[in-house]
Amino acid sequence: MKRALFCLAALALLGAAHAQSAQDILKGVDKVRNPGRPFRLTDTLVEYVGGVATDKTALTVYAKENAQTQEYSNLVRYVDPPRDVGKMVLMNGSDMWFYDPASKASVRISPQQRLLGQASDGDVVTANLSRDYSAKLVGEESVQDADRKNRDCWHLDMSAASDEAVYSRVEYWVEEGSFRPVKGKFYSDSGRLLKVAYYRDYELQLGEERPAQTIIIDAVDQNLVTTMTNTDMQPVDIPDAWFQREYLPRVKAE
Repeated sequence: MKRALFCLAALALLGAAHAQSAQDILKGVDKVRNPGRPFRLTDTLVEYVGGVATDKTALTVYAKENAQTQEYSNLVRYVDPPRDVGKMVLMNGSDMWFYDPASKASVRISPQQRLLGQASDGDVVTANLSRDYSAKLVGEESVQDADRKNRDCWHLDMSAASDEAVYSRVEYWVEEGSFRPVKGKFYSDSGRLLKVAYYRDYELQLGEERPAQTIIIDAVDQNLVTTMTNTDMQPVDIPDAWFQREYLPRVKAE
């Protein structure tokens, strides 16, 4: 009996250690993904069907972290194609709004709503994964990256821990040592696999090697692919008013 209790206690301690290490890994991923200061970048999305580009959208993303809550506010401005210039998406906490300058109206949308191809509105905004998700360490695995190179990775299984989480469940493969995300799987609230993402083309941006491109593949039809390419990441002073829904009609492009 004592031996059984000892084994159970040991397993509980091991599980706690794994849970703690998983969150530490996720914090390392956040440092790779996020600059830790207010910034802007250009995000170019291209949709492919069977390897042929069919649509393209360019966005300017502004992101600012609340130092106390570690929650990001995001403002996304459409800059291309011309028909969409001036449209905006605001994410503040768990609320996301779409603004159309033609009607000067803002309507509430879901972060999982498709923006272009396989990319949703929630995919282009910045978030602290370690804040929004509770992670478990599944194990250590060798997986192929976007360039078919094997990477030794930690495999994390993440469940939503806050209302700000875009997906209810995410699986992440993180390169051991570097904390670079290699691959992700994203699930619907019902548990259905929606898409698979690969992170590649790491470049020095604001003092850290960060992924410049994300490749998103539809989970059902692998002929449907969307690329998201980040460029021109730079620190900026962002007025807090920009993250207020009522202020959207007055936000001016740089």
